[in-house]
Amino acid sequence: MEKHCTDSRVKGVSTGTTIIAAIFDGGVVIGSDSRASIGGEYVSSKTINKVIQVHDRIFCCMAGSLADAQAVTKAAKFHLSFHSVQMESPPLVIAAASVLKELCYNNKDELQAGFLTAGWDNKKGPQVYVVSLGGMLVSQPVTIGGSGSTFIYGYVDAKYKPNMSREECQQFATNALALAMGRDNVSGGVVHLVVITEKGAEHVVVPGNKLPKFHDE
Repeated sequence: MEKHCTDSRVKGVSTGTTIIAAIFDGGVVIGSDSRASIGGEYVSSKTINKVIQVHDRIFCCMAGSLADAQAVTKAAKFHLSFHSVQMESPPLVIAAASVLKELCYNNKDELQAGFLTAGWDNKKGPQVYVVSLGGMLVSQPVTIGGSGSTFIYGYVDAKYKPNMSREECQQFATNALALAMGRDNVSGGVVHLVVITEKGAEHVVVPGNKLPKFHDE
């Protein structure tokens, strides 16, 4: 996905990308690769962390224009911080997803950014929401996105199971991202995962040389 500046020949930085979120028994895993690209061809950075914390137990993954996505997440953090002060309690996951949806929808003609939102709250437990480029909001138990996702839809459909253990879900997400990174020319680097449960959030980084291999690379 490209963001055109005044000069139509200049292409904006994109998050690449391969992103995933999946619910397991008692929590949720959200993760991504770490590459950013320009024009879908040139890799401009190998160290972007696309898993952004918007509140204590709510995270989102970015896809699309990197500048747009960062601007939206910064605004969402402010909205949710203000919301939690007003309500005197942590925001619900659906509230965070709704804030992202409103920001994307209200600015759909200017923004090229989509998000996966995942988290845990006291009302509904672990949840995953998709916020599309135009501002559509959908709840799903597992979802993927970005340019690398086209290579792993079959794997995700075949391997995801409801009520997986934390270890199973973490390995599932790692395998899915590794498969996409092996095929998509603008996905790669390391795998960033965040595991979110009632107890809190844990950030896990899997280096490129530690990723599982499924074919000769």
